[in-house]
Amino acid sequence: MKKLITIFLTLLFVAVGSTTFAQGCAEPTDEGVAVFGFFQGEYDHTLSDPVESTFKFKRARVGVHGNIPYDFYYYVLLEASPFIGGTTDTYLLDGFIQYKRWEWAKLTLGSFKQPFGLEVNTACSGLHTIERAMVSDQLIAPQRDYGFFLCGGDQKETKLFYNIAIMNGTGLNKVDNNERKDVIGRVTYRPVQGVRIGGSYRYGFPNAPDRSNPEDPQFDTRTSYAAEFEYYSNNLRVQAEYINDQGAYDRSASGGCGSEPMILGDEREGMYVMAMYRTNLNLEPVVKYEYFDTDTNIDGNTITWITAGANYWFNDWTRLQLNYQYKVEDGAEVKNDAIKVQVQVKF
Repeated sequence: MKKLITIFLTLLFVAVGSTTFAQGCAEPTDEGVAVFGFFQGEYDHTLSDPVESTFKFKRARVGVHGNIPYDFYYYVLLEASPFIGGTTDTYLLDGFIQYKRWEWAKLTLGSFKQPFGLEVNTACSGLHTIERAMVSDQLIAPQRDYGFFLCGGDQKETKLFYNIAIMNGTGLNKVDNNERKDVIGRVTYRPVQGVRIGGSYRYGFPNAPDRSNPEDPQFDTRTSYAAEFEYYSNNLRVQAEYINDQGAYDRSASGGCGSEPMILGDEREGMYVMAMYRTNLNLEPVVKYEYFDTDTNIDGNTITWITAGANYWFNDWTRLQLNYQYKVEDGAEVKNDAIKVQVQVKF
């Protein structure tokens, strides 16, 4: 499998390609205040023994954004779902101010997603499957953090776009306890119409000790890189992504998407390939294959998921998703397959 991953990475080089820019580099088209948000009602049914099932709000988000003449933009987003973030309180998910005079050098300060990875930087309301791939949820956390963001590119042609961030590295709603900062970057390029490639890199200091300690502590480091690819036409879209992550990690650093943390080794990696086709009936069949190795240094800890389902749009604001997740742990089938249904309303 490692050889296949290496071949996959070589062929992709450094890919990317979502039509949605990272949240730290988006902007509305109108002046003034715009209210936006979405709600995701969900039913989960796990085919375990005993069977588990529940209704819940996957996400419930409300925000405002807008332009301030002539060069500033603001964005604030709140999470109200009690099923994400481990709290029943509404809390700040994203909030930043951007200076956007220069198309190739927009400056952002605040709280936002790390500019790493294709699927994570696809808006939650625009995901093609109900759950992100395991490699996205497990290896890119914290998905949100506080810091400084520089981005830019050719907005008209979207041929080249770059993102560079310097962030605390401690996760959502936490101040930093040391002077070390994480550096995260992402570059995307469209060589021809319908194809996007690019890549991501992160170097950080998880579990960094408190500098108030009189002893000189040893800082742990973490290095991550990703390769991404996307092909898109009028109806067909294919995405693929590979992520490798090495070094220390801090599972207490929440990403704001509610994934259940796994136990990880010193080096971990994974990938996914996903294809979908939007029919003229507003129905979009989708299939995703994903592979995740929680510790590449030992055997017996690989996980494979195959997700099959469909998306249906009642209108531009309302979407129904149905997914069946077939799960295999290190070649052995366990009774943990799942059926998930989600209804989303945007405004």
